[in-house]
Amino acid sequence: MSEDTAAATLDIRGVLAALPHRYPMLLVDRVARLERDRSITAIKAVSFNESFFQGHFPGRPIMPGVLIVEALAQAAGVLAVESLGLAGTGKLVYFMAIEGAKFRKPVEPGVLLELHAEFVQKRASVCKFAGRASVDGALVAEANFTAMIADPPAG
Repeated sequence: MSEDTAAATLDIRGVLAALPHRYPMLLVDRVARLERDRSITAIKAVSFNESFFQGHFPGRPIMPGVLIVEALAQAAGVLAVESLGLAGTGKLVYFMAIEGAKFRKPVEPGVLLELHAEFVQKRASVCKFAGRASVDGALVAEANFTAMIADPPAG
């Protein structure tokens, strides 16, 4: 592999540099493997202290499926930013479509949620991804999604 396509890792500082998300919406803690123009494997440490567990569900805490999909999208956002050289440009990666979302097993506190996303199609302004989330090697969710690269809204 050339240096440009060699697998990379990112700690939380690298994730914060790639994504505009911050607490409580930042759902990627680190990047275990990033192959520019191909795929990413990121990690979300699912902690009992997260606010959504207070109401989803009391006595049986389960990470909401929509947040699992959001975590996959954020991992894909890091992949897009790193692959397209967008870091520091102010460009944002916006969801356009989510297709084929399936939830296989509940995600409970105390696990490491592994987020894998790969490019299905990559263009300068629109990218398509396939995403899979797993815990201890077991598939817990999957979805295909499309994202648009754009300037942030004026405001």
